[in-house]
Amino acid sequence: MSAIDFSKKVSLARPHPFGSDLQRALESDRGRIINSAPIRRLQQKTQVFPLERNSAVRSRLTHSLEVQQVGRFIVHTIYDKLTDEQKRQYGLYGLDRAIESLVEMACLMHDMGNPPFGHCGEDAINRWFEQHLTQLKPMEELVESLPAPSLNPIVHELCHFDGNAQAIRLVHSLHRFNLTYSQAAAVLKYTRPATESKQEVPENKSYLTKKVGYYATEASYVEDMMAALDMAKYCRHPLSYIMEAADDISYCLADLEDAVEKRILSLEALTDHLKRTYESIEPDNRPIKGNQTFNDLLNRVYDEAQVDEISRTHKFFIKLRVVMVHPLVNHAAKQFTDHIENVFTGEFNRALIEDDSQFHAIAKTFKQVAINHVFNDQEVETLELQGYKIIGGLLDQYRPLLELPREDFLKIVEGEGRYYPVERRLFNKLSRKHVAAYTLARKEQATIANPALWEFYLRCRLLQDYISGMTDQFAFDEYKSLMVSG
Repeated sequence: MSAIDFSKKVSLARPHPFGSDLQRALESDRGRIINSAPIRRLQQKTQVFPLERNSAVRSRLTHSLEVQQVGRFIVHTIYDKLTDEQKRQYGLYGLDRAIESLVEMACLMHDMGNPPFGHCGEDAINRWFEQHLTQLKPMEELVESLPAPSLNPIVHELCHFDGNAQAIRLVHSLHRFNLTYSQAAAVLKYTRPATESKQEVPENKSYLTKKVGYYATEASYVEDMMAALDMAKYCRHPLSYIMEAADDISYCLADLEDAVEKRILSLEALTDHLKRTYESIEPDNRPIKGNQTFNDLLNRVYDEAQVDEISRTHKFFIKLRVVMVHPLVNHAAKQFTDHIENVFTGEFNRALIEDDSQFHAIAKTFKQVAINHVFNDQEVETLELQGYKIIGGLLDQYRPLLELPREDFLKIVEGEGRYYPVERRLFNKLSRKHVAAYTLARKEQATIANPALWEFYLRCRLLQDYISGMTDQFAFDEYKSLMVSG
């Protein structure tokens, strides 16, 4: 019997168990996810162009739906590559529907922890806390009273907000989805606790831990998950590799299509950039499909698009997706099956499509063209600067809540605090759900021993929850309303 048994990774286990049928359990997960507020908010968070009014340009939700489809495609391709004997040997036989569902929902959820303005929003939150955290009055007092080893991990975490870790927080602490551990683990892309730095992690887990994966508030939940699914420290769930590959394949194409839709690039310019970039990355020009090279396929796509009578752009990207996504999906599936033992244990220390192949060169080409010719466009950079200004400005406005002594803040939480009219009004604007999560975590068994540090940590987390949960437009409107003077 093989040591690889995927049935141990696809389980009914969840924090609060119910039912005994796997497929029904996963359908329950699906319903909870699809009907949740974090998924609905994705429709008003844009992928590359914040505050975009053109509905043809992708939101996080439409991007996630595209990732979902690619994830399904990879699962189907993996199953096609394995014989029935191998499926039985690896514990995969009869799990195709379950794995397809788990991957689909992981793909749908993968961006739900992202703040407004995407990675700029993440960076803006972290920059603000790096600049201000140790200057806040409660933290100044904690610095004086606590030893550095107790304090430094918490300071590190609060200055490393990450959308991936926030997704796990949404699943468990903020929305109490009570998902199967298998479903939640398929979203756990990185496995380093946010209290640890990259330097503390073994080199052979460097990729798996390159970003923070979960916060102190979810540490016991993640420990229970890893125990239930027999996941070793710093290791992934095998299905998270498929979710990641689906995202990598989807967004590198989508960003370029949105750029053409926005008229940042013409089809002619894009085709030229793709050819030049690919040649620099893959000088050997190894074939992609049969004996056809990247340029052969790209020329065919471009030529066929020229004769379309309705939309050359639409035809170009439909064809480009077909000729490029199929080889990338096939390569991701092959990497999964070729390295199935390390993928199963979660020790495979890279993404499925990140190797020295010509297929990785395709993905690198699309990403590099986006970096060089889309993300540095003046309009995109202006929107990103606006995002920094909005997020930083909102945190400035809510800073008084972080300056209050613990006793005074708790009075406001309990409905008192009449001597703090500004702080009370700011507090009243916070999401009741986030406040309830703060209150519950404060009363539950503390992850951090010192009560004052635990409360202040949760207060910072409360503000990060509120800001990161905003849509682009809501953040912009909130910023404008709070910045009104007089």
